[in-house]
Amino acid sequence: MELKQIFRIAWRWWWLGLIPVVVVAAYLALTYQTPTTSYQVILRFTTGSEPSPELSPDHDRYYAWLASEYIANGLADLATTSGFSQAVAERLADQQITLPPQAIQGALVTDNAQSVLVVYLTWPDPQQAIAIAEAVGTELLESGPGYYPQMDNVGSVARLADIPIAIPLPPSLRAQILGPAIRLTIAAAAGIGLICLAHYLDPRVREAGDLQATGLRVLGSIPGPGNRHPGT
Repeated sequence: MELKQIFRIAWRWWWLGLIPVVVVAAYLALTYQTPTTSYQVILRFTTGSEPSPELSPDHDRYYAWLASEYIANGLADLATTSGFSQAVAERLADQQITLPPQAIQGALVTDNAQSVLVVYLTWPDPQQAIAIAEAVGTELLESGPGYYPQMDNVGSVARLADIPIAIPLPPSLRAQILGPAIRLTIAAAAGIGLICLAHYLDPRVREAGDLQATGLRVLGSIPGPGNRHPGT
C-alpha cells in the first residue's frame, strides 16, 4: 500500500479515528485529579559495637570499624523484611495506629554507606509518617541485634543521628502527565484500529485500483463534478 493511499484512507475516515480520543479526553477532563503530595522521612543511624579494651588503638580497632560496616549492611537488609515490618506495625498498634505491615514494608527503602545506615520512608500522611519513622527507629535500636544470633548480648549497635521530620515531596511532572498520556495514546491506537476496520469493511468502490485489485479491467472513468473541466 502506497503512502498516498494511506493518507487518503486516513483523510476519509479521520472523524472515526477521532471519536476514541475525544471520549477519553472528555473523561480525563471530568475525572482527572492531581496526584497527592507524599512525605518522606530520612533516618540515619551510626552503627558499631563497643570494641574490646584489649585491642590496640592503632591496628586492631580496624576490625571494629569493619564490623560496624557489616552491622550497617545487615540492619539495612533487615529493615526491608516482612518480619521487621510486622514488628513495626505492632508497635504502632500500641499507639492506636493500625496499619498493614505490607504497606509499611513497601514504604521503606534502605541504604548504607560504610558505618551509616539510612532508612527512607515515603508516606502520604505526614503525622503517620513521623509515627512510623519513630517506630522503625525504636525497633532497630532496641531489637535490631536480636534478629542476628551472632549479635546476641552485644547490646546496642546503632544510634539515631536524625530527628524524624516529614519532608513534602510534590508530585513530579512525569507523574502528572504519564497517566493521561498513556490513556490518550491507547485511545489514538484504538482510533487507528477503527479507521483500518472501516476501510476493510467498506463495500464501496472509490478508486480504479479497487477494481483492478479484484482482477477486473478498467476501460475508462467518469470524473466527478469537482474534477470536470470547464465547458464539458
